[in-house]
Amino acid sequence: MTDEQGNQVYSISGQTMGLSQTFDLQDKSGAILASIRKERWTSRDTMDIQRDGAVIATVQPAVFSPLHHRSVIKLASGGELEAIGNFLEREFEIRSGDAVLAKISRSLFRLHDRYAVDVFPGQDDALMLAIAISMDRIEADEAAEREAAEREQRPFVPPPGR
Repeated sequence: MTDEQGNQVYSISGQTMGLSQTFDLQDKSGAILASIRKERWTSRDTMDIQRDGAVIATVQPAVFSPLHHRSVIKLASGGELEAIGNFLEREFEIRSGDAVLAKISRSLFRLHDRYAVDVFPGQDDALMLAIAISMDRIEADEAAEREAAEREQRPFVPPPGR
């Protein structure tokens, strides 16, 4: 992940082990700023964001429609944020009430895995980035589930000549 000048600032590494997926958000020196974890056995697409081994936030989808998506971010401190976006436009905002804390956009990039994340001054950059990564993974998992369900519903058509 780079800043506006193209300098490497953060990196993300991921792994799947057993029943969980884990992604580590690291600074340029390699220090882990946050870990994003999904337990595969959970019934909902829920991602936990951890710092120093403790869960600091949990991201889970609240309402989905073809045009809008809303996720709730429950903070360990007792507060709650929400991420609201438009899948077609690839635009999201992370909010605390009416205050916008960060804006996430994929619409400006042709490459599927590139985002612009604008974290407003005074916010926890690592937390906002971890929320953006969580939302991307939840969206990808939901898309894979929809695709698998569609494949199962398609009738089998044998190849010609058999």
